[in-house]
Amino acid sequence: MQVQEVSLDGVRKIKLKVFLDERGFFRETFRHSMYREAGIVEEFAQDNHSFSKKGTIRGMHFQRSPGQAKLVTVMEGEIFDVVVDIRKDSATFGKWEGFYLNATEGDQIYIPAGFAHGFCALSDHAHVCYKVSTPYDPVEEFGFRYDDPSVGIVWPIDKPLLSDRDRNSPWMREVIK
Repeated sequence: MQVQEVSLDGVRKIKLKVFLDERGFFRETFRHSMYREAGIVEEFAQDNHSFSKKGTIRGMHFQRSPGQAKLVTVMEGEIFDVVVDIRKDSATFGKWEGFYLNATEGDQIYIPAGFAHGFCALSDHAHVCYKVSTPYDPVEEFGFRYDDPSVGIVWPIDKPLLSDRDRNSPWMREVIK
């Protein structure tokens, strides 16, 4: 496993080892001790599995308190994964970074608490699994618009499929005070 730092402090891109032969492949997607050695110390509390059709954007979501770290893996298809720093005391507050992730390469993104997360399905369909450090709590779940001009995310599609919740989310300045 190779762990790469990116422009947002604390976020990591992880390249997993793949064992490939004529039958297919084998990839270990999580071993607590290896992640701990790499500085990812969360005790993940819940696993989630999302299925999305091409052109779907899900985001930008976060848990306010106590926060929620995520480990994102694409199991089938390809996505454009986006992380936004919402830590008000951070030098990169309001900045975003995007990553192309696909099932073939198997890279993961580790997102610590203090970041909003979203993604866009680029393939006909995408299965995304992610571990989270705290269970889902609807009272602490928040989000802001995927197209908030103050953030300026450049999505690789023009006309996304959106849930009513994501379509009607507030601007970032309304939820990050």
